[in-house]
Amino acid sequence: MLATVPSAIIQGVDGHAITVEAHISNGLPSYTLVGLPDASCRESRDRVRAAILSSGFSWPRQRITINLAPTGLRKQGASLDLPIALGILAGSGQVNPALLNGVGALGELGLDGSVRPVAGLVSLSDAVEAQELFVPIDGAVQAAVIRPEGVRPARSLAQVVDGLVNPSRLPEVVTPARAAAVGAGPSVTGKVGDLADVRGQPLARWALELAAAGGHHLLMIGPPGAGKTMLASRLVGLLPDLDPAMALAVTRVHSASGIEVPPGGLVRRPPFRAPHQGASTVAMIGGGSAAMRPGEISNAHGGVLFLDELGEFPVSLLDALRQPLEEGAIRVSRAARAITMPARFLLVAAMNPCPCGEGGTDGMCRCSDAARARYGRRLSGPLLDRFDLRIEVRPPAPSILLGGAEEESSELVAARVAQVRTLAEERGVRCNADIPPDRLDELAALSPEAKSMLRCVLETGRLTGRGLRRVRTVARTIADLQGKVGVLDVDTVQAALGVRSFPLSVLGGAA
Repeated sequence: MLATVPSAIIQGVDGHAITVEAHISNGLPSYTLVGLPDASCRESRDRVRAAILSSGFSWPRQRITINLAPTGLRKQGASLDLPIALGILAGSGQVNPALLNGVGALGELGLDGSVRPVAGLVSLSDAVEAQELFVPIDGAVQAAVIRPEGVRPARSLAQVVDGLVNPSRLPEVVTPARAAAVGAGPSVTGKVGDLADVRGQPLARWALELAAAGGHHLLMIGPPGAGKTMLASRLVGLLPDLDPAMALAVTRVHSASGIEVPPGGLVRRPPFRAPHQGASTVAMIGGGSAAMRPGEISNAHGGVLFLDELGEFPVSLLDALRQPLEEGAIRVSRAARAITMPARFLLVAAMNPCPCGEGGTDGMCRCSDAARARYGRRLSGPLLDRFDLRIEVRPPAPSILLGGAEEESSELVAARVAQVRTLAEERGVRCNADIPPDRLDELAALSPEAKSMLRCVLETGRLTGRGLRRVRTVARTIADLQGKVGVLDVDTVQAALGVRSFPLSVLGGAA
């Protein structure tokens, strides 16, 4: 007898529909799984067998063939355990196959028959082609975020079969409204510090506000203890909540990565990711040989990616950031397949001026000229050119640290940031950094004096074509924060150049 159960697998952040076909026939008892399964899929035999027996059913002493269609797509993970078990029960006549019409399933099975959650339930649920979908009870809220109806939480295999046989005992459907009633919960980024905790640093605070308001990438260079990490960790608190489309995209990525999402199922606050310098290229950009999973740049989609000690990251890894910084997505290609994952993040980086960290401090640096030059060359010119804001951070004076004036809170700065973001949305862009080149003359028009000044800077070679566009978008953000409308005057453009053109000697002469 043949039985089919709709299900899905995940690759990257996207779900792909899968049909689990179970065929039970006479012959020597055997279990064959076909359809390009990986090791975790092939191991389903032992999990499914134990789960079926633990749930009070019998294991067919016949020839069992399981096909995972389409056969040309590599299957990985344990999300197909539950549909395989249902297919075997229906194919062996223990469950009426007609009861599975229009019913899909997702979930890993425990040896006791319990249904356990799997990564990527948001995208998986969207891909399953069925009217009703049984999902692990711990992931039902995630599934309901994207699937408007038909999501039924499953605690165990026995409960699913009992509900199919006796519709009056079917688990209650989880709807988006019911999921929203659970509440948004705390941000997945945890507690965010207040900008009022940062003493002094007027330039760095202003650059942080510019970065948040305009979506501009920020590089901070300074000695240890100057406050770079403290500043970066407070940037996410200045950003507005994610809009519905971005919130759903971020939730998809976090679900696929196995990152915990809020109780309400939807990530509404911008994420903050701070990978260690020892992270591999695959861990950063995503991919892998078997399961093509999102990397840290995708996990930071819609939020902030903070690279502390930027000079300690491998050069090849840093150069791999160029494409996502420009396009907002990362394309990962392998021999068997290629996937595209979202990666539109705000990059904030911090680094010391030299290996010992004391470069620029009078008489304190212990590095040779050659060591400083090697350290500065770890940042290529094209990568540096992609930072809209590049500032030097100096330690504040002791008098400020011990009792300076009270600083502005994150709440006050966030209100100004929200106003600038609203202006950008009225112009048809997410933020000023996203202004396309063909609309610069419309949204960031220059006064004749500002044009003349930029022409001089371009002729000296200190500004590239990419840098020119970024200067104009930063100037637009500065003007918005100052309440200026219309064309950008020379003072505003000069301020944008100043916040971008720190002395390159700080990096040992890096270009």
